[in-house]
Amino acid sequence: MKIAIDTLIDAAHVVPIAPVKTTLDQHSIAIEAGRIVAILPTHDAHEQYAPRHCVTLPHHALIPGLINAHSHAAMALMRGLADDLPLMNWLQQRIWPTEAKFVGDEFVYDGTLLACAEMLKSGITCFNDMYFFPEATARASLKAKMRAVLGMIVIEFPSAYAGDADAYLHRGLSTRDEFHGESLLSFCVAPHAPYTVSDASFAKVLTYAEQLGLPIHMHVHETLDEISQSLSQHGVRPIERLSRLGLLGPNLIAVHSVHLTPAEIQLFARHGCQVAHCPTSNLKLASGFAPVADMLEAGVNVALGTDGAASNNRLDLLSEMRLAALIAKGISNRADVVPADQALAMATINAAKMLGLDHDIGTLESGKCADIVAVDLSHISTTPCYDVTSHLVYAAGREHVSHVWVNGELLVDNGVLTGMDEQEIIAKASYWQRTIAKDMPT
Repeated sequence: MKIAIDTLIDAAHVVPIAPVKTTLDQHSIAIEAGRIVAILPTHDAHEQYAPRHCVTLPHHALIPGLINAHSHAAMALMRGLADDLPLMNWLQQRIWPTEAKFVGDEFVYDGTLLACAEMLKSGITCFNDMYFFPEATARASLKAKMRAVLGMIVIEFPSAYAGDADAYLHRGLSTRDEFHGESLLSFCVAPHAPYTVSDASFAKVLTYAEQLGLPIHMHVHETLDEISQSLSQHGVRPIERLSRLGLLGPNLIAVHSVHLTPAEIQLFARHGCQVAHCPTSNLKLASGFAPVADMLEAGVNVALGTDGAASNNRLDLLSEMRLAALIAKGISNRADVVPADQALAMATINAAKMLGLDHDIGTLESGKCADIVAVDLSHISTTPCYDVTSHLVYAAGREHVSHVWVNGELLVDNGVLTGMDEQEIIAKASYWQRTIAKDMPT
């Protein structure tokens, strides 16, 4: 008697991530109740299982859902708003004034839904977010049926969301209480950056993070200006300040970490700190080149993020994988650093470990959630294929993503979103573009 299951996906290749450097040819993934129950040769799968739905993908590679380790999802509505500016000018002259006038619950919901649609079609099934009105981000990600880690943002200056750092924390904790029990959602404490958060607020952040067992998600050492400002105001570099405040530890997600000395890399390694690397954003804002190869060799867990669409213009982890690998090789003068399997791990299992979700996602294994992406390798630009993992990193793009499942539910079918109205999302984005454009200086 064959075993009844929800779904069986037959594919040319399965790249499970664990064990490393493994590609399973002509294999199938069996799914029941949102979880993987087996990965086995396709012939054997059809002998053992009676699926209610069978998907045959004869030219595709199946990989775990990609995990965006750092995003500001709602900023998709500011895509292209302030291009070709250095970070502080970009923030102070364009982004922060625009946010002050327009960001509210509706803006964040509409912007996050736009970002979720883009991310899903790019093979991203989970994102770690930092933005105002996380309750709106929660509603939008649940509408999209995506997995999200919501940052309880902390910053000293007032906004439409909260008046001071204490109010930010209070509202963030209330949002966490409101959405407690939603299996697709988890939370972290998200102090914006050392230059926007006081010592007193950091002490509260640390207390809540330790009491609730939450990651601390924060921009760190993104620019040289940030470091100069810290030396002027505090007499030490930001990482030394964070160390003195007790914030270095396995729960710290240090975003960007572009300007690290060898001693700071070793400090991160000793404390188990983790880094969300955003190569495109670092290049676009001229922030610099993060020493990724040195961090990885020191044992620092590094994952990949897109940052927001306002400082990247794309929410595309496949392109971030390729760029991260190429930059690391170029600045180290070593072609063997960040090989393809490591770049793919940075977008999957490394990010899952960083977010404390590796028990459920990040690899394709029996018992884990069925967050799965199919990449079509039959295109002219992906032919011939000698090494599947190499192709996924160096040749494939998000245009080759054909199918996406989250918890076993098919959310992208042959490149088309199954649960969201793309034209409605585009119309909302166009409304916000017209509204914001009216306020922009000529």
